[in-house]
Amino acid sequence: MKRPTFLLAVAPALLIGLATISTAADGSIAGSVKASGLASNADAVVWIQQAPGGTAKPPAQPVTMDQKKMQFIPHVLPVVVGTTVRFLNSDPTAHNVFSPDYEKYNLGTWPKDQSKDHVFATCAKFPCVYTQLCRVHPEMEGFVVVLPSSYFAVSDKEGHFEIAGVPPGQYTVAVWHPKLKAQPKPVTVEAGKAATLDFALAR
Repeated sequence: MKRPTFLLAVAPALLIGLATISTAADGSIAGSVKASGLASNADAVVWIQQAPGGTAKPPAQPVTMDQKKMQFIPHVLPVVVGTTVRFLNSDPTAHNVFSPDYEKYNLGTWPKDQSKDHVFATCAKFPCVYTQLCRVHPEMEGFVVVLPSSYFAVSDKEGHFEIAGVPPGQYTVAVWHPKLKAQPKPVTVEAGKAATLDFALAR
């Protein structure tokens, strides 16, 4: 079984998510997310619940969540369980990072261009969502979403997403969003083809 390679890219108005080493035998899952009542359809994490190949190994290098312009960037960061997240401060003011969820960590406060790491080592039931907060600036909020594998994508502001490099098979695809919900959906992936799946998120 092919093992996916984890890659996360952050760019405005672009798809944020997974890049895999795919073959002609693989397919993909693509579609859209509609966030009812919100101005943007971004930040929905779309993921395969029973991932092909089981729980994946985390990436060898840390994945970065920045603090820039008084925001956590990306606002939503999905990671494979066991991933090290590097929290960088790119602002001229000091920032703090803490989470009230699960093991409840507080990494402290540090100045511009410095960073601290945290390993998201376990998750009893996926997804494990860690709210990221700053004690210095209580208006700041971000999310780290811990998943069993890198078969995931994050919707852009138009709601588009794509999970590439998916082996043929039958799967259940779920969605997590900071404010809204949707029921999981079944999907069948065929070799070399893109399966289409659309979600309507609501309260």
